[in-house]
Amino acid sequence: MTARVPRRSPAAGERQRDPERTKARILEAAIAEFGAKGFAAARVSDIADRAGVNKQLISYYFGGKEGLYGELAKQWQGISTQISSPDRPLDAVLAGFVMGNLRHRDWARLLAWSNLDSADAAPGAEDDYAFMQAQVADLRRRQEDGELPADLDPQCLLLALFAAACANVTLPRVTRAVCGEDPESPAFAERYAEQLGRLVRHLASKA
Repeated sequence: MTARVPRRSPAAGERQRDPERTKARILEAAIAEFGAKGFAAARVSDIADRAGVNKQLISYYFGGKEGLYGELAKQWQGISTQISSPDRPLDAVLAGFVMGNLRHRDWARLLAWSNLDSADAAPGAEDDYAFMQAQVADLRRRQEDGELPADLDPQCLLLALFAAACANVTLPRVTRAVCGEDPESPAFAERYAEQLGRLVRHLASKA
């Protein structure tokens, strides 16, 4: 059995005294638990243990596991929106996601789990759809602006680039076998991001 982290009972008045710090601690613990186990397998009690709070606080602040997951998804979409800003060149966007996955590895694992869990397991599918369609529209705009070749399907291109940006997280064994490097090392992430940037610039030169 996995050793459980001793649970700390919240001090009197904790919710009123420092709610933002408590919520941040819960979110940090949730990222780690969801990243390690996925939405379906993660347990509220384990998240509470990791955060050192009473599990009732998760319901109080987030409405339970589903609300907690939804808050994390919203935060990740905010980060992703900043990285994929339309005024950044596409090679910088791609490099930003590679380096972002290095800095926020549990977030990237959470994303991988959300695609491996059953279709109805994790909430937020409608928000995911809206976000991804916005990215497709941005690639289509980049084509119209001459940044990408016109004969590429923007939907398939986004899928390929998204998978490529996540490869050092979702395919660690393949990364080691192909590149002979630690997929979690900053040195590899920087080299990989630079090479993906070159790939995108080669595409741009064909536009």
